Amino acid sequence: MPEHKMSNNPSGFRAQEKLVAALQDGRRYPHAAKSVRVIETHISWVLLAGRYAYKIKKALDLGFLDFTALEARRFYCAEEIRLNRRLAPKIYLDVISIGGNPEQPELGAQPAIEYAVRMKRFASGRLMDRLLARDRITPGHMDSLAAILARFHGSLPAAETGSVFGSTSAIRAAALQNFEQLRPLLKETADNRALDELLHATEAACTACEGRFEERRARGCVRECHGDLHLGNIALIGDEPVPFDGIEFNPDLRWIDVMSEIAFPVMDLVHLQRPGLACRLLNAYLEMTGDYGGIAVLNFYIAYRATVRAKVSAIRSAQASLSRRKNADALATCRSYLALARNVLARHRPALIITHGLPGSGKSTFAQAALEHLQAIRIRSDVERKRLFGLAPLASSHSQAGGGIYGADATRRTYARLLELARELLTAGFPVIVDAAFLRQEERAHFQELARELAIPFAIASMQAGPATLRSRILKRHHQEKDASEADIAVLEMLLAAQQPLSQVERDCAVAIANEEDGRAAENVAVWEMLERLLACRAG
Repeated sequence: MPEHKMSNNPSGFRAQEKLVAALQDGRRYPHAAKSVRVIETHISWVLLAGRYAYKIKKALDLGFLDFTALEARRFYCAEEIRLNRRLAPKIYLDVISIGGNPEQPELGAQPAIEYAVRMKRFASGRLMDRLLARDRITPGHMDSLAAILARFHGSLPAAETGSVFGSTSAIRAAALQNFEQLRPLLKETADNRALDELLHATEAACTACEGRFEERRARGCVRECHGDLHLGNIALIGDEPVPFDGIEFNPDLRWIDVMSEIAFPVMDLVHLQRPGLACRLLNAYLEMTGDYGGIAVLNFYIAYRATVRAKVSAIRSAQASLSRRKNADALATCRSYLALARNVLARHRPALIITHGLPGSGKSTFAQAALEHLQAIRIRSDVERKRLFGLAPLASSHSQAGGGIYGADATRRTYARLLELARELLTAGFPVIVDAAFLRQEERAHFQELARELAIPFAIASMQAGPATLRSRILKRHHQEKDASEADIAVLEMLLAAQQPLSQVERDCAVAIANEEDGRAAENVAVWEMLERLLACRAG
């Protein structure tokens, strides 16, 4: 990170310091402000006054940004409002001019000597990273965040054809810059050796992903995103996740692949020892967007985001103003991020699990638990079937039993799509759970053959429940109208008669899971032990 360079406007920076000191008087504000607290970062001051927060950009040139001119600060204040109102309209209010003089400033007056972004305050204890530390983040929050990001990314225009945004050269340059900035900050030989290993792994991963980067750019996956979506930049307001503080000062850092964006909170959750929540967030996002092709570049972006956070921690560890203990803590955090980046680039552990069972047997509930337990990617037949026919997951196809999108041809197309997606995800090195009924031996055989072809572990999670239980669950599900499945009692009766039981060969690689009235099979430790033992055995 470059040092502060004030040579272009030293007097302007000193005037700002006087201005910020004057604005610590609560009487300067046109609203009640009994006390004013200042939070200073390397690029701004934030004044917390009453119900509002005012952010003033420092008159500095840091290389990656230049706020030395007043007009530039006005422009970037307006950009901060424009960009952040997309996700946090109730927080980002407007740009306020500050008139008068540095010793006696007047908010809202002209001519302006400074500009500030005016925001509505919220309690810092509502930040997701702090709530996570208190175990206050739930799986439901992950589902909500995934839905918010899926809608947000889907609403954004793609980067223009011919722009450098999202190009392999731009991605490589951003990744390598992290190492250039990290190396002078790490003094220990072991740290530099680890950095060299990560650099080589990063370069290799970047080269391996080149074709995917360009393919995704051509498909419109590079968009004007938030750009800095770690958990400290997401607040829970009204129990809904609200991303804020997106990057306004450098378009290169926000015009990125949407998969780079989702990789940031996923990485953060893994680093904070919440891999189950990370997988839940990722799977919910993939299910909503259908962007399973992004998995091929996900690990590269997770490693990139971890390296960025390592750099931030290393910069902090080098600050002379910190105590020795805080310096050591920051350096330890840096090392933990670097270790995460190395591990994710080295990770390649594909395995294939398919579910088996009638409607209402609990396949999707078990698959949801399994993806969190095994850190896997789930593909749902109910969702992908509807996606093939242009329907949203909860939309009704108005199909009759065995007809419409549930006819024989549509079912063959659905299983072919599931097989195609599974192959792609497994090739990228991820364990995969295919959540489908798999009631016909032919359907199961294609997936078992795929596992043999790729020489990876294969297992069948066979969900078992009696007819009365199945009927009860189906009626309850239809009453709630919150599931992608359209199977009703008529469909259940038809499938009860048509299902083909597992063969002896299939039973050898299956875990039979009794899931009767309480529906709590996913809480049975013995089930996970059997499944993991089966996968480990078949891997050997």
